[in-house]
Amino acid sequence: MNHITATMRISIISFVVLLQQTLPSAVAFTLQQSKAKSPAVAKFAPSLYPTQITARGPLFGSNPTYADIHHINNRHSASDFLYNVLSLPQSVILREIRFPVLAVAGWSLVVSLVHRFLAMSGPASQAMAMKMSIPGTAHSLLVSALGLLLVFRTNSAYQRFSEGRKIWENILSVSRNLSRMVYLYAPEIGKERVNRIIQATASFPYLLRHHIRPGCLCNESPIDADHRLLLSEKSLFAVDSRFEGDKLQQVPPSRPCYVDKRDMPWSLLPPQHLPEVAKASNRPLWVCDFLGRQIMKVPYGPNYTSRERLSFLSQIEKLTNAVGQCERIHQTSVPLNYARHSLRSLTLWLFTLPFALIKDMGLMTAPVVAAIAWVLFGVYQIGYTIEDPFQGSLRLSILCDSIRKDILGQQKEYNAGIEDEINITERINSMLSRNTMSVIQDEEEFLRVTPKLIQENGTWSLVDAN
Repeated sequence: MNHITATMRISIISFVVLLQQTLPSAVAFTLQQSKAKSPAVAKFAPSLYPTQITARGPLFGSNPTYADIHHINNRHSASDFLYNVLSLPQSVILREIRFPVLAVAGWSLVVSLVHRFLAMSGPASQAMAMKMSIPGTAHSLLVSALGLLLVFRTNSAYQRFSEGRKIWENILSVSRNLSRMVYLYAPEIGKERVNRIIQATASFPYLLRHHIRPGCLCNESPIDADHRLLLSEKSLFAVDSRFEGDKLQQVPPSRPCYVDKRDMPWSLLPPQHLPEVAKASNRPLWVCDFLGRQIMKVPYGPNYTSRERLSFLSQIEKLTNAVGQCERIHQTSVPLNYARHSLRSLTLWLFTLPFALIKDMGLMTAPVVAAIAWVLFGVYQIGYTIEDPFQGSLRLSILCDSIRKDILGQQKEYNAGIEDEINITERINSMLSRNTMSVIQDEEEFLRVTPKLIQENGTWSLVDAN
């Protein structure tokens, strides 16, 4: 017995030392990450915001995730468990499922209180309390089927998320390839047309993002009348097709969407075509048509034939296909019957779970069922969130900026190369002009001093040039 007591003491001391070394850094890092979201936390514990945190110890070692507070790592390893637990109140999923979790927890609390009251009453009430408890065999058998439903839904949603990322990766690659081909054939295309094609290609991802995420480019701040552009928008809110024929959803009335012509991507488009873009119902498709017209206007030449034109049009066709692929993911949801059956099964299983746990858990039934509801509802909500990855799961703004920077960066290099070529050409022409004038002057001087050969009366004679 003494040996067991000594072992427990050593274990407790080791755990306390380990917690003392790791907890401050993890708490400080968590508070640092939540400083921008919660100013009250920063006011409550300003001393926990050091300029640099280096978490070292037997648990973290020199984990770079905690070593640099200015870098947020989206890939969490097993050693980040403490930070993830402490940042649970900031969980977006928890905020989205708080109502069903609280409803299940409240129902479990009511069931446990009623059971406790009946168990402490007379024999008749105790018999009723015994009848409230049901065997857990049914829930044990159903949990496997429920898990398959949730896993299948989450996997199908993740496939849509992965497909959306691949589509935008293809857009990035096609935009780079198209811009590179345009610069390779710049002499045949022409400088002005090259700039129009490049800037229209750079605006394509922004317009596509606005097309599949309505309202993301609208400007709420006041705009001058000279720089204001009114977009023709049917509705700024996407209608969820999940509830068609199931639940009536009132579509908010459309309101005017104003943008600033000086902002991206409107500043990249030709000013004379902005009214057409604003009235277009499918703006990324309008850009594809514009690019096709510009390519068709390029005349044939020794280095530019129908083969090169078809190669350009094939790249534009890939951008057009990307628009349709994004629309397919955005407009098509998980089958309605499957979504409804999964949620109904999960709700029924959770609301009957307290009756299977009440006998063994007692008043602890409510927190235990709440934790289970948080896990299961969280898995279901994750599948719902990534089902349409274009509504926030994918950082499309970062991808749009990356495409624009890559393409316009090449444009700057091209324009700089054109300026250098023009300067070199001007210098060569100037040198040739000076050399030509010098040669002409030398020829005139030579002719002036050279004797002339003339023929008079059938005889040739030399005459002085002067």
